[in-house]
Amino acid sequence: MNKLGLTLISGIMGWNDPNVAAREYAWLLLMAAVKYDGYSDFRAGSRFVESLATWLKQFDPGDRQTAYDFVKHRLVYISAAEMQRIIEAFVPETVTPRLRRLAAAQVGIAPDQVWGSAAGATAFRRLLRRSLFVGLSDGSRVDILRRANAGLLSQEQIVPMMNIDARKWDELGKELRDIQGPDARFEHVYLIDDFTASGTTFIRQVNGDWKGKLKKFNDLVATARDAARASGAGFAIAEDYTVHIHHHVSTTQARAALLRRVEQARAEWPERDFGEVTVSEGLLLPGTMRLRQSTDAAMLALCDKYYDHELYERLKKHCDEAGQTDMKRGYANCALPLVLEHNTPNNSIPLLWAETGGKQGHAMTPLFRRRDRHG
Repeated sequence: MNKLGLTLISGIMGWNDPNVAAREYAWLLLMAAVKYDGYSDFRAGSRFVESLATWLKQFDPGDRQTAYDFVKHRLVYISAAEMQRIIEAFVPETVTPRLRRLAAAQVGIAPDQVWGSAAGATAFRRLLRRSLFVGLSDGSRVDILRRANAGLLSQEQIVPMMNIDARKWDELGKELRDIQGPDARFEHVYLIDDFTASGTTFIRQVNGDWKGKLKKFNDLVATARDAARASGAGFAIAEDYTVHIHHHVSTTQARAALLRRVEQARAEWPERDFGEVTVSEGLLLPGTMRLRQSTDAAMLALCDKYYDHELYERLKKHCDEAGQTDMKRGYANCALPLVLEHNTPNNSIPLLWAETGGKQGHAMTPLFRRRDRHG
């Protein structure tokens, strides 16, 4: 199948020089084997080379080199192996240093003395067990988190989704109290997701109302806490607990937006159930990643030319909340060249992921088809 796909690409691109064809074949086969064939949403019988041939064919002959050069030089693809390494580093590189500093402060020693102090090590273990890890989507991959920290984190302090019912809250709290005593509560809650480009999905204000995943979790905890009080039972999470917002991958833009909105929420959101908030990420993407007119004018011109406004109509509610009038640059106009192995963010340029019928513009054929929960 790869041979047929390569032949198709050669014809589409007009590689009449055997040396050019051989060089490009070698690059395509290498990248397909090492990375791109691992994308989870290629259709049956099709992988990267075949998808690339179909994708390139949608462009006019004079535009195909621009599209191909974009894939070769600007596309950023985070593979399954790379994402696994990011997740495996989460506890040792993000969670542990913070809890070690807190443990050191509790016993009055320097952070670098915690492991050499019985009291410090005990305080750290206590804090770690009082930390709850909540996955917010399939992409949070808590299965990898569990395996990477077997023996360090209990199964009863990791939950795969935030829709936790009353029975599960009871189980989480009981397990913790059985180990650390009747007054034990979760003091730290890590809300984990795979990726953020704008920070909008996690926390935003629309017409004065707070929305997003943090709002949903806050309401979930507040409701469960009220129900526990009404029944006379203790609740698993402490009052004024600390929320740690963690994304495996984040843009610089999203990190800045999250920090800004969190500070705003601290001042303007009296109904919040939590206290302190921290923001962290496993991989922080540079601000230079997004496509810009000064460096990527030719590819941005293709985003304009091969665009179907049907895409905006499909996602209108979410686009309007983000203050945009089209989807030429992706959600929140992020204009990213990014693909994650399990899905393509809608913040990436739609030419990478959109599939439309051409009702209000040019029909769009995806290179990495996206599973879109918004329609």
